[in-house]
Amino acid sequence: MNALLGAANLILRVIEDHSPRAVVVCFGQEAAHYRKDLYEPYHAQRPELDPDLAHQYTLVKDWFESFGWTVAVHDKLEADDLLASFAEAEVARGGDALIMTGDRDMFQCAADHVKVLYVSTGKNMQLMGPAEVEDRYGIAPELVPDFIALRGDPSDGIPGAKGIGEKSGAELLRKYGSLEDTMRAAARGELKPGMQKALLDDPDLILAFKHIATVQVVKVKPPNDTPLDRERSAAKATELGMNALAKRLAA
Repeated sequence: MNALLGAANLILRVIEDHSPRAVVVCFGQEAAHYRKDLYEPYHAQRPELDPDLAHQYTLVKDWFESFGWTVAVHDKLEADDLLASFAEAEVARGGDALIMTGDRDMFQCAADHVKVLYVSTGKNMQLMGPAEVEDRYGIAPELVPDFIALRGDPSDGIPGAKGIGEKSGAELLRKYGSLEDTMRAAARGELKPGMQKALLDDPDLILAFKHIATVQVVKVKPPNDTPLDRERSAAKATELGMNALAKRLAA
């Protein structure tokens, strides 16, 4: 049950630090069909799910709901799309949102009322707003999908444009403003020959990479204010043999 325990402990740590009015835990497709349709190798290199983790996934709904948290599942979109959707819905109702994720693609969601809490290896957490994203990549958050299309993203199986890396990709976007405008500049012959070739040999594919990297926002209903249910979650933790967590919750 290490995955369930680790996830709960991380979320509880965030609750202690940020006191959210509600928590939504999102699940979706490993690789959304529309993204695979655009580029078949998308997520192709992801390892098969460990059988033990697969078993724990069957328990996640009851587990997280025992804390009073909302569990949102979508059968066509990915979890990142749902996270972005709930964040946008929260802002629309006048609130602030915190997106907890291990995926740097989500930096595109950073805004005045949305912060991204990036969880890296070792469970280190870094709070990313627009300024932090710009400090890290040299571009505004809304250009992250354009940046990924140029630079690529090995974790998602997106190769990007050959010969364009993190530094050159950011420079192009700062100069031209978007992926589309950068490609227009390439068509005008304003880029180095190698970059022009990388962008113009298969322009539809490069544009598809941007679409794949862009979160898809759908209409969702923000959850009601929901305090942590210590009694119910402590009972569920005891049931699953997580005695130390149960004692902490009941204290």
